[in-house]
Amino acid sequence: MPPVNAIEFFHYPWAESPTYPDYLVWGIRVDGTDLRALVGEATYPLWRAELAGEFDDEAEDEKETAEQARTQHDGLGVPEFEDHFRTQGDAVPLLGCSCGIWGCWPLMAKVTVTPTTVTWSAFHQPYREEEWGELALGPYEFPRDAYEAAVCAPLVLSEDPLPLP
Repeated sequence: MPPVNAIEFFHYPWAESPTYPDYLVWGIRVDGTDLRALVGEATYPLWRAELAGEFDDEAEDEKETAEQARTQHDGLGVPEFEDHFRTQGDAVPLLGCSCGIWGCWPLMAKVTVTPTTVTWSAFHQPYREEEWGELALGPYEFPRDAYEAAVCAPLVLSEDPLPLP
């Protein structure tokens, strides 16, 4: 039986859009860790292979690879937050692109809902499916009552908890 995971939703102003201060993006923590950080760890070796030799030296390759893995996603900008995170299916976006257009570079996952659990699995990047396949991430299984409580009471943050440097 897989371990039961903890979920936390939060929203924060989108730092890239000072002209739209009311535009909020939704973030997620799994077991206390920002989902963007978990995705960065899972995709780092994939970016490393993809970007190898792109830059002048090994140190620059390393720096750019780490930066790409860390900054590839932002929270998800969806107006109907509660409805969105109650969606189930084989390709549900959980994170958006750092440019603000979530369809540009989304993190997709299979979301399965039962009377007692919500499970996120089969994480993938739709624009790298052939090259990357399923990401080495999850699955995450949440108690349905805790998941529903988190959806109904997201934390409100004044800034992105995982800001860019």
